[in-house]
Amino acid sequence: QVQLVESGGGLVQAGGTLRLSCVVSGRTSSTRFVAWYRQAPPKEREYVGVIDWEIQTAYYSNSVKGRFVISRDGATDTVYLLMNQLKPEDTALYSCAAGPGIGAYNYWGHGTQVSVSS
Repeated sequence: QVQLVESGGGLVQAGGTLRLSCVVSGRTSSTRFVAWYRQAPPKEREYVGVIDWEIQTAYYSNSVKGRFVISRDGATDTVYLLMNQLKPEDTALYSCAAGPGIGAYNYWGHGTQVSVSS
């Protein structure tokens, strides 16, 4: 069965860097696209970016473009979210999601917390 497990969150100062991991177990064509979302209550969940596993092409929201990089490792079925130049407003619970197409995510992880201090 498909399972997504995030890790790598923690506390970091503004301007710092963190790399999150999302291990996609049981990956198939139904998980071609792996996306990252974040949520900092009471704000709504926000789209961060997505990667097409097959062609290794990533897309990003304007809020993180130029700072964050999504990549994947085929040997470990892991999708990474490299977060550079972190800002306090990046503080959130980061979750990964997977599905057969962009915007069609059938599987979700439970998330990993990222806290950025000013």
